[in-house]
Amino acid sequence: MTKNMYRTHDCNSLRKTDIGREVALAGWVHVSRDHGGVIFVDLRDREGLTQVVFRPEENAELAKQAHTLRSEDVIQVSGRVAPRVPGTENQKLATGDIEVIPSELHILNRADDLPFPIDAEVHNEDLRMMYRYYDLRRPQLARNLQVRHRVTKATRDYLDSQGYIEVETPILSKSTPEGARDFLVPSRLMPGKFYALPQAPQQYKQLLMVAGVEKYFQIAKCFRDEDLRADRQPEFTQIDIEASFVTPDDIFTLTEGMLAAIFKAALNIDIKTPFDRLTYREAVGRYGSDKPDRRFGMELVDLGDIFRSSGFKVFRGALDAGGVVKAINAKGFAGITIGQADELTEIAKLYGAKGLAFIKIENGEWKSPIVKFFSEAEKTALRSKLDIEEGDCAFFGADKWEIACEVLGRIRLRIAEIQDLNRSSVVKGQSGSDLDFLWVTDFPLLQWSAEENKWNAVHHPFTRPKAEDIALLEAEKFPEIRAEAYDVVLNGVEIGGGSIRIHEPELQEKMFETLGISPEDRQSLFGHLLRALRLGAPPHGGIALGLDRLVMLVCGEQSIRDVMAFPKNNRGMDLMSQSPAEIDPRQLRDLSIKLAKDKT
Repeated sequence: MTKNMYRTHDCNSLRKTDIGREVALAGWVHVSRDHGGVIFVDLRDREGLTQVVFRPEENAELAKQAHTLRSEDVIQVSGRVAPRVPGTENQKLATGDIEVIPSELHILNRADDLPFPIDAEVHNEDLRMMYRYYDLRRPQLARNLQVRHRVTKATRDYLDSQGYIEVETPILSKSTPEGARDFLVPSRLMPGKFYALPQAPQQYKQLLMVAGVEKYFQIAKCFRDEDLRADRQPEFTQIDIEASFVTPDDIFTLTEGMLAAIFKAALNIDIKTPFDRLTYREAVGRYGSDKPDRRFGMELVDLGDIFRSSGFKVFRGALDAGGVVKAINAKGFAGITIGQADELTEIAKLYGAKGLAFIKIENGEWKSPIVKFFSEAEKTALRSKLDIEEGDCAFFGADKWEIACEVLGRIRLRIAEIQDLNRSSVVKGQSGSDLDFLWVTDFPLLQWSAEENKWNAVHHPFTRPKAEDIALLEAEKFPEIRAEAYDVVLNGVEIGGGSIRIHEPELQEKMFETLGISPEDRQSLFGHLLRALRLGAPPHGGIALGLDRLVMLVCGEQSIRDVMAFPKNNRGMDLMSQSPAEIDPRQLRDLSIKLAKDKT
């Protein structure tokens, strides 16, 4: 053994076959226990744990030194691998059959008082963020980073095998209206002008298709200045893919193959391909969501044919106004409490309903104030269509299609949580049968904004209308136009989305016009793209998958912060480095910037 070598093995590699061998290990003191003068140390590195035993009768000086060890001290030990005393083996550890009897101990660094125990569940997330470099030593987070590495490597390997090449695109770019708020970077050399950090490499990857790259991908850093939540950060990473001369089916097949490779590499799971497909109208109409969780039933059922001529004015009125009457049947939920009913009613109101009507079936009786308005024929039809049985609870939505579907979709998800039907919103990683992958297709191209009094792109301004709907764009029948756009969903979570792009300059100009972008703004904001489209742009399309969100699901975590090395907290702050921070006034002067509070 070389004298200066820190270790010959990691702390997860020694087995019975190594008994008698001289080894060197290095790592952190995970736990130190004094059993009647004998010191047991669990030594930890990235790979695992090995027990090191200091016995005074074998080496009194070494045992005395070991008495001073504290959790998270960094040490190196050299010694002999020995079998554990019979009856003390630890079957939960890969190294549980052996221990190391040290002949040397080197304390490489002492640890101060710890901010929190490494093996405890810490609910103060800000404290964890402040000591993130320490928090990352926890086995769970260390594992997550390794899984992230395997996911990223599997992605690169798979796309490389399919002929895709990785191309980096600029981080300093131009601010264009693409949905979220940009992060801006002032230019020192051109005072008063700003770069923008990319929300996504959207325009660059399209320009790469014009450049003849044909098959591009990138593990791309993206930035959006928006409010945060569990699965959102100001900076995030996406698997960005674009290809020329492709149809949606080509993108679906590529993405399914890539996800199969990712889950095999990360969890050794074989997922079922091809994925099912639903149109946007089907998904929202049946599940009340464009990212439906199909792991439980409770589908939305249309009741228009039952109540078209009903004497119940609420339902009849909604239908006469061009709306819908829909319902879900929550099996076995007749025991709903007053508190749960109030909560569900508040959810319904939050998403646009005036209230929430429901019927409980208890002891053979239909219990609800609205039952008295139903005819026997209507009750019979409801019983049949909703499969109503003893102990069920049916919830109704009568409104515009969009509102009725979303309200019942939200109610459906909350009831599933209460009844524990969705078995958590993340992957448990046990078998491919737990994974429900789905394509949602044919999204609306445009969405009306009453606040802005204009039409906006549902995805982005470069998304192509379906070929059979292009004439509707000319006819200005905007609500009917479908996009050649698609999302991939896993267990009710959208993990990626994409589209076939507009490659004809005339169609792109028409799209900009529809979105209310003036000819002058088209040139100033998108002139480079329009010029490129006039130089022989091929048909092209692609997809982007959220890497952080995907890894979160693979790892079974509830927050993307737990699969990122150095995330921001829910206020967008890095508490470890105390950023964002104030800037030296001289730097602001160099950038020709004066803060509002400093202006006179």
